Amino acid sequence: MKHVDEWRSESLARRYADAIARITTRPWSIMEICGGQTHSIVRYGIDRMLPDGVTLLHGPGCPVCVTPASVIDTAIAMASRPDITFCSFGDMVRVPGNGGSLLGASAHGADLRIVYSPLDALAIARKEPGRNVVFLAIGFETTAPATAMAVLQAEREGIANFFLLVSHVLVPPAIEAILSDPESSVQGFLAAGHVCTITGYAGYEAIAWRHHVPIVVTGFEPVDLLQGVYLCIRQLESGSAAVENQYSRIVPREGNHAALEAVAKVFIVQSQHWRGMGEIAASGLGLAPAYAQYDALVRFGDGAVPPGHAGVCISAELLRGRKRPAQCPAFGTRCTPDHPLGATMVSSEGVCAAYYRYRRTEQRLAGDTAGAAA
Repeated sequence: MKHVDEWRSESLARRYADAIARITTRPWSIMEICGGQTHSIVRYGIDRMLPDGVTLLHGPGCPVCVTPASVIDTAIAMASRPDITFCSFGDMVRVPGNGGSLLGASAHGADLRIVYSPLDALAIARKEPGRNVVFLAIGFETTAPATAMAVLQAEREGIANFFLLVSHVLVPPAIEAILSDPESSVQGFLAAGHVCTITGYAGYEAIAWRHHVPIVVTGFEPVDLLQGVYLCIRQLESGSAAVENQYSRIVPREGNHAALEAVAKVFIVQSQHWRGMGEIAASGLGLAPAYAQYDALVRFGDGAVPPGHAGVCISAELLRGRKRPAQCPAFGTRCTPDHPLGATMVSSEGVCAAYYRYRRTEQRLAGDTAGAAA
């Protein structure tokens, strides 16, 4: 297939759903590890096409959602300084920390610029040499190469007023953390296709072997997702535990060598705090000592805020696949996309935002029923 509409074919999707039903003999729980996949699953009703007993759990695959509140608070503190121009992706400016949001800081006079790339922030630093320009660098392995390239470009040009507040995170350690959780019910994973475009999938093979769990690299369209579920259940039913690549039209086994080399040069692996999941060893990227001059925490470290509690939001349970949005008492009432209490409602890839957009009414009813039963 060559065109996106072919990957959205209703007849082909139903054929895969029927094939899944034919091979399924027992209940299975599979987690997708990508917010884009979560959005597609809810939008197209992929979970409703599966046989009873096959459950899709929504994992910590939204980079906006897993950025801890403390990073947002640190970003607000930096953005509020009169000598800083703060740059961020647009989907981060409304994410609540413990003390407001970047958008709120902008309303109080912060010099906040929305950019589409770290190279846009670098261009601002180049154009305005009298300003300290800080870019909020978030995301999984997918966005880290662009951040690395911006640092390397700043080094080549000798731009000294460009800085990063880094909160990049890595997917494999999060999968390990979920599988090591004694409360986890995950039996198989759909791995994020766009992450594996950068990293490849060789690094997942040890996880599949060590935890005896199938991992299927999967795309984002309905047929992609159903084919990924089919491959995962086929392994589960046979007792296999390997990495398969459904997204072979995009993802090579070894990934993008140029991107990986740039990331390895600029960053080092370190422990990272995840919103809703806590500290995960070796799950984040920090600037290597050779590039410490670009680290906003080194230059403006007095604004750093330690991790704290994020209030009523149940993102910890949502991101681990333990609960659904309807089980949050604030879902759709106190917490909406216009007035979000947590990151899972802010981001377009967040599970709460997806359920609010496509299943708001029934989720409210489900929450009422659950409350009455309790």
